[in-house]
Amino acid sequence: MRSEVVERQRLVLPFLAPVYHGLAPLMEPLVRVTAGLLLMPHGAQKLFGAFGGGGIAGTGQFLESVGFVPGTLWAVALGALEFFGGLLLALGLFTRPVAAAVVVFMLQAVLFHWGKGYFWSNGGFEYPLLWGIVALAFAVRAGGPYSLDAKLGREV
Repeated sequence: MRSEVVERQRLVLPFLAPVYHGLAPLMEPLVRVTAGLLLMPHGAQKLFGAFGGGGIAGTGQFLESVGFVPGTLWAVALGALEFFGGLLLALGLFTRPVAAAVVVFMLQAVLFHWGKGYFWSNGGFEYPLLWGIVALAFAVRAGGPYSLDAKLGREV
């Protein structure tokens, strides 16, 4: 009882304590699932030409034009990481290795966009930086208790 009172005194809005405590266990899976599902359409653009994407051929051409040779191989690898890796991240399966691969990809994306400044609206690096930090959190902390990794007894 005493610890509950002390904890409530630390909250800016103590009357929201039940809401905070009720939702707290769901925040990590919410971020993981959202991040994974939001990566998938980017992969679908690269692999399948969905959502106005270039597909493997168009993405491969673009990647070759900026120095990633062979472009087709990079298009498939990056598309698979975003699409299938996004699905695995959402499910919390192989969370750490998938997240680590996303971190490496996003580090390269930050470097690629660096010269255009910070703001993503100008082609800058803020968006890949955010994705990279989110992925880094899951590479370090794993998928959490509401992941398939946890259900399989791995990397919790």
